[in-house]
Amino acid sequence: MRVFWRKGYQGTSLSDLTGAMGINRPSLYAAFGNKEELFRKVLDRYGRGPASHISDALQAPTAKEVAATILYGTADLLSDPDHPPGCLSVNAIVVGGKQTDAVCQEMAARRCRAVDALKNRFARAKKEGDLPSTADPASLALFVLTITQGMSVYAASGANRSALRQVADLAMQAWPSQKHALTDRLN
Repeated sequence: MRVFWRKGYQGTSLSDLTGAMGINRPSLYAAFGNKEELFRKVLDRYGRGPASHISDALQAPTAKEVAATILYGTADLLSDPDHPPGCLSVNAIVVGGKQTDAVCQEMAARRCRAVDALKNRFARAKKEGDLPSTADPASLALFVLTITQGMSVYAASGANRSALRQVADLAMQAWPSQKHALTDRLN
């Protein structure tokens, strides 16, 4: 996971992977199939491990808490000195050059699933009166995820936790206010 995280998908060689795992190429193929399959498994592990705050956030009681958990959790993850800088998913695409079609399709599918999950959570919040009636769940989902991707690029270029949390602070200032949601319910 760390090798892909640091070098991106294309920048990671089979020799990098076998060296990091302490195995030979036939063992890598026997265990994982190929580099693309290993990368998919790494992305799954990343989502269940270092980036689990994103899926956990969907359980927060309010839409604002969902967004805050994602944004501040991302700032903390991206600035954790125990991890490579940036986000594995973003680094996988922007580091190391042109990607294979299969990797691009996999990343696009994962991005769409993340947007859909967040959009559905925000739609539920809107239906429950937690968001103003004018709020667009799809736009809010894209907003939150785009901010996190920008934070990843910023972190990869050396931004520290304080700077990343300032970005999260600004993003949360743009969040639709509860006051509007309450006013909408009263009207």
